[in-house]
Amino acid sequence: MTEQDEDRADALFHALADRTRRDIVRRVLAGEHSVSALAAKYNMSFAAVQKHIAVLERAGLITKRRQGREALTSGDIEAVRSVGGMLEELEGIWRGRIARIDDLLGGTDPHTTPKG
Repeated sequence: MTEQDEDRADALFHALADRTRRDIVRRVLAGEHSVSALAAKYNMSFAAVQKHIAVLERAGLITKRRQGREALTSGDIEAVRSVGGMLEELEGIWRGRIARIDDLLGGTDPHTTPKG
């Protein structure tokens, strides 16, 4: 991964580390919502919801557009899929490490071929 890829991964995982932000992503992936409609769903201030939306927007998980006086948000499914791809990559790395540990604990040498 490049430095830019690592920065993107940090932003994505930071954005998704919060329960409220994950819920906002689920809602806006299902359809466009105004910021005020989203804020009404949570037991927190409008400003707090705006901050959550800003984190998600910086991470590229949602987009915001103006329609008159309203700010409308929608989810970016490709950004969410990219998170899935990153998780699959990490899973592959850990599965490889676990397989090597299993080989070491099982007494088999992964560098030799079994005799038949």
